[in-house]
Amino acid sequence: MLINFTVGNFRSFKEKKTLSMEASSITELKERVITKGKHKLLPSAVIYGANSSGKSNLIIAIAKFRNLIMNSTKLNSTDSLNIEPFLLNPNTEKEPSYFEIELFIDNNIYRYGFLADSKKIYEEWLYERKDGKGREKCLFIRTEEGIGVEKYFKEGEGLEDKTRNNALFLSLVDNNNGYISKKVFFEISSLFPVSGIDHDIVNNNSIESYCDLYIEYKTSIEDILKMFDLGFNDFKIPSDVEITKKVKSYTTHNKYDNKGNIIGDTIFNMRYNESSGTNKLFDLMIFICASLRYGNTLIVDELDAKLHPILTRKIISLFNNSESNPNNAQLIFATHDTNLLSTKIFRRDQIWFTEKDKTEATDLYSLVEFKEPDGTKVRKDNSFEKDYINGRYGAIPYVKN
Repeated sequence: MLINFTVGNFRSFKEKKTLSMEASSITELKERVITKGKHKLLPSAVIYGANSSGKSNLIIAIAKFRNLIMNSTKLNSTDSLNIEPFLLNPNTEKEPSYFEIELFIDNNIYRYGFLADSKKIYEEWLYERKDGKGREKCLFIRTEEGIGVEKYFKEGEGLEDKTRNNALFLSLVDNNNGYISKKVFFEISSLFPVSGIDHDIVNNNSIESYCDLYIEYKTSIEDILKMFDLGFNDFKIPSDVEITKKVKSYTTHNKYDNKGNIIGDTIFNMRYNESSGTNKLFDLMIFICASLRYGNTLIVDELDAKLHPILTRKIISLFNNSESNPNNAQLIFATHDTNLLSTKIFRRDQIWFTEKDKTEATDLYSLVEFKEPDGTKVRKDNSFEKDYINGRYGAIPYVKN
């Protein structure tokens, strides 16, 4: 499970900012909290902010972090890492970007991160806290002088000098079947950052690889789609031949006579005959079902785009409810839908905001840590939606008269 993700000097993030999934000591919706030993984590988090405030950049940062870990060892020595620092300051534009994640894996806590620019990795580190308590111990540290492997991380021994400047040491050790590195690598690869804006999340190039997964999750997808009552009775996964024709899926609709009686059915091509909202929901299903089944973290930019607010609420409830989410999956998403700012849906520590300061750098803060002008914290019985729209918490667009 994700505990924290920190990013600094990346795109609109100048200073280090942390998105935390740790539950605070507040009293509302206690049944929402997931207990892991002495640690209490949250199943979901929502991010609000004006356009261009940095919401998408946070999700892009997670995606970049995941992509580098999964693919850096596949690059050639001269390939670019394509990391964009904060460009609105003459100092930061020359400095590396900072990425760090904290994960709960098999009752242990791992903290992993690195400093990098487009040319190379400057620093990298991995720490472990056994059983999630006590002092954390260092497994390895990388600096520009070299890589130091501790005795607790024998799987990394002998690989220090085989790591290219633009490759991550953790990824290299994973490639060599390191036990700890493989667990950390797998947990990071199980982060699913997806766009909720693109019409076809599972695009034409990847649908073939997802075809088997759609078949695996067909029953689960059917159950969820029935809850949403989208108007069709069933869907059919395309065959290999049909995939080459870029057919995503078929839906089955009733056919009626002039008196409204069902006299048969007809087949629609989902891509062309169903609404963009239905297509998006269908695309999301593979990620939702996979996350709920395996306890993964799903991260969606603009989750509410093209979806009715009631459907968005239902998706959130699948993660917030322990009955539908027994494996402790997590959902993190950005949205403009203020209808979700309700004490019945989210705790204060699940609500986050992004706002740019006067230097156009993104700030990231949660509602639970926000303080009123008199220094007091936001009360749990406040009207979050009304207060947010009125600008009480910041993170809204400023529209000139």
